[in-house]
Formats: sequence, structure tokens, C-alpha cells
Amino acid sequence: MKNFFALLVFLFITSFLLAQNIDAIINAKEAERIERTLSSDDMRGRKVFTEDIDKAADFIATEFKANGLQTWNSKDGYRQEFVLVRPKFISASATLDGISIDQKNIIVVTCQPELKIDQASGYKIAAIKAGGNLSREASAFIQSNKNVLVMVDSGYAANFFSLSGLKPSIFKTDKSVIFVLGNIAPKSFTLEAKHKITEQKLANVVGILPGKSLPAGQAGKKDEYVIFSGHYDHLGIGKTVNGDSIYNGANDDASGTTAVIMLAKYFKALGNNERTIVFAAFTAEEIGGFGSQYFSSQFDAGKVMAMFNIEMIGTESKWGKNSAYITGYEKTDLGQMLQKNLSGTGFTYYPDPYTAQNLFYRSDNVTLARLGVPAHTISTSKMDTDPNYHKLSDQIETLDMENMSIVIKSVALSARSIIAGKETPARMKAEELK
Repeated sequence: MKNFFALLVFLFITSFLLAQNIDAIINAKEAERIERTLSSDDMRGRKVFTEDIDKAADFIATEFKANGLQTWNSKDGYRQEFVLVRPKFISASATLDGISIDQKNIIVVTCQPELKIDQASGYKIAAIKAGGNLSREASAFIQSNKNVLVMVDSGYAANFFSLSGLKPSIFKTDKSVIFVLGNIAPKSFTLEAKHKITEQKLANVVGILPGKSLPAGQAGKKDEYVIFSGHYDHLGIGKTVNGDSIYNGANDDASGTTAVIMLAKYFKALGNNERTIVFAAFTAEEIGGFGSQYFSSQFDAGKVMAMFNIEMIGTESKWGKNSAYITGYEKTDLGQMLQKNLSGTGFTYYPDPYTAQNLFYRSDNVTLARLGVPAHTISTSKMDTDPNYHKLSDQIETLDMENMSIVIKSVALSARSIIAGKETPARMKAEELK
């Protein structure tokens, strides 16, 4: 019994000291070590579909392993691999109730190279009626991941072709959606379509710290998730200017990925998270946010309590040091909750001052936000005047590592009540999002 109580005292003291000595884990020297590797010329700009981004993924996975994270539902270790499907239309033909339909009035959204169906194929017949939102309703049918034949009211004739820009579930699926311009739901139909399908492999890097386990029958927080994320892809190699051709992406977003790695190390050392913490380095943010979209599809959104997406924190904000802004600040009470946890630190979270640039919708937080998760991006970048954004000059020499480490520490401290399961931010009103 004495040994048991001694162990409890030891664990309490260790946790207390780690909480008090956050500087020993999150500091400018460690931030620079990680940042310098991710944004080095050796990584050649971390462009998707190259060996260079694979090298970055290997480095992140090595850091996750060294920090003692567990893997997340993956036979591939920390890599969360998926296939991005890109179809190219070749031809389509259809008849509805025996009447041939002009190809220009048919749009097929599919991952199948050859599709041949009729009324016996099990397709649901639906409609987009006049007066609705064509793009939104069409996207909803695609996201349903069901086989559907959709009749689109002829009043949309002028905009019908715009649906050809819609993609199937970007991840491999056997479901297809066919849009046909017309007002009458057919009793019988046939359709044939051909596409050239290109498949490209991508991978997020994901690790977790499981929440505390409780005895059977007791309610706990282990099956509730808090996510810290950043994207690790960038623009790769471009035209040579003044002897340089590498888009190093030091701030965008090696800085956010560095934060995720350092937060993983800190929370592992603390070892007191009631809720399960997920650390994710996303791929393909720069080409459409595909990594975060795939990642989000792996979760029950109702069990994700909060998402801290971290992007471009390597420079001072418009308010100077000890500050950052939160995109979509007004959409939930997360920002207020975080600020309360920072009382006495001198650090301030501000609402996004660049709302005209729609930053909330341009980063990896938005997919989970649309599912109701209080998911926001934390940043310091002066988006109206940043001289290095998507430029060859986005290199580590332009970053303030001391201030960056302060931002990361503030994220860690501000999230503590949520990770402990003591507070839960309000859900995002997903129906109000674009």
C-alpha cells in the first residue's frame, strides 16, 4: 500500500513539474530543429505526388514514434494512406422512357471507367427543382455516396454545364451520380458512360494519445477526440529566380506541422489527457484540402469535441508578439474558452481580422466544421501584407522562432480544460456554413 501511494505522489509531482516547465519541451531551439528539417532544401518544397513529400512524411512519422504516439487504425503505421481519383470524361449516352438524351444534357459523376446501368440497377431517382441552390443540392447528392439519377429542372439549363466541374467522392468509391437536364422522372432509363480514371496515392500522417481508460460500466472521455493539425505539403519546385527554385514553405505550413509535433511531445509527457488527442499532419491542402477531407471521413464527427488547426504561426501577428487570431471566432465559443485558460499569461487570441479573404473556408478546419465540429484555424500571418506567402522567400530565416514557440505553448495551455474533459465548446452551426 505504501508503494502504491508513493507511486501516486510521484506521478502527481511529475505531472505538476511538466506542467510548470513547459519551456523544457516547447522552446525556440526545438522548434528550429523541426522547422529547419521540414523546410530544408532537401525536402524540395514537399509537393504532393513526389518522393519529396514522402521524405517529409517519414520524418514526421519518426517524430511521432519518438514522442510515443500510437497509430490510428492503420496497417501502414502512422501513414493514413488513400487514393485520390481523377476521372476524365470521354462519352455518355442515355435514354429516358425510350427517348434519347443529348450528351450535353448528361453529366456523370463517377469513379468507374465504364458505367452501364438501367432502371433495374438500383439507382434512386431524385430531382433538383426550380428555385433551389443548384450547386449545393448537386454536391449533397455526391456527398451522400449513393447511386442516384438526378433530374435537374430545365430552368437551370444555362448553369447545367457548371455541374461538370463537380468531382465524385475524391476517394475511390463504387457509387455514381448522374445528372440529367429535364423535368420528368423516368419510369425506365438506360445509360452508358466512359471515363479515363487516374489514381494517385496520398498519405496523411496521424498519431494519437488515447484518453484515460476507466473500469467497465463507467462513463469516460476516451471515445471523445480533440484534434491538433497542420498541413505538411507545399508547392515544390518552380522557375529559378536569383538562383533559387525551391518553395520551402517554412511558414506555410512547416510551422503548423512543427507545432503539431511539439504539442504531441508535450501532451505525451504530461500523460493526463482524459480525452483522446489526435495529431494529424495533412497532405494535399495546397491542391484542395483532400487530406483533411479524407481524414474527416474516418471519424464520427459527433465525437470530435474540438479541432485546433494550426497554420502559419512563424511570424508576429498584426498585434505584435504574444498574440494570434482564430478564424471563424464568432461561430463558436471556443476562442473565449481558450482565452480564459490563458488568464495571466499575457497572450491574446483575436478574431480573424481578414474575414474578406475567407480564411475559415480556405484551410483544413472547414471539413469538420461543416459537420458541426468546433473546428478553427489558429494563425499569426499578416495575410494582407505577408511578403513571403507562396513565394520562394518563405524560408526559415524569415521566421521568429522565439515567438513561434510562445504561440505553440499558448495553444497547449489554452486547450487544457478541453483535453481534460472539463469544458466542451459549442457545436458549429453547420447549416449556416457555406
